[in-house]
Amino acid sequence: MDLSIYKMELLASEHIKEVTSLWRESMMEALGIEPVHSFESQAYFLEHLLPSSYQVLVVVRIDNSDPVAFMASSETEISQLYVSPRFQGKGIGSYLLSQAKEQSNGSLTLRTFEVNEKAQRFYRAHGFVVRPGNSENEEGLPDLECQWKGKG
Repeated sequence: MDLSIYKMELLASEHIKEVTSLWRESMMEALGIEPVHSFESQAYFLEHLLPSSYQVLVVVRIDNSDPVAFMASSETEISQLYVSPRFQGKGIGSYLLSQAKEQSNGSLTLRTFEVNEKAQRFYRAHGFVVRPGNSENEEGLPDLECQWKGKG
């Protein structure tokens, strides 16, 4: 897990197209369904709506500035955390998650889809307790609520 070839940046307009692409690709692989939103709608959400409520961080390769992952989080919640399928298993998601924990108020909540067993294993391995959720999401798929409480 050599993370020295990556750096973290705040989301900027030059990231939008590539981050939207990796987000859609990651979701399709994890869920096995096509995105419910158009590329343009998802890009607008990423650029204009997410940053109004969350800090949006992008992990890019140092050698070419290509985005490989992103996370939208607040002191209490992780709204989005996606790593490009080609870069999963390299410690990038763990790196983002550690940033969210450090910037949290001592606990974090997130939701993941029930069908996404890989994400469930990832969050459990990082100390999250996984509980039943609901299907009140745009995809209409059953989800799970994951909660982490720090020490102290």
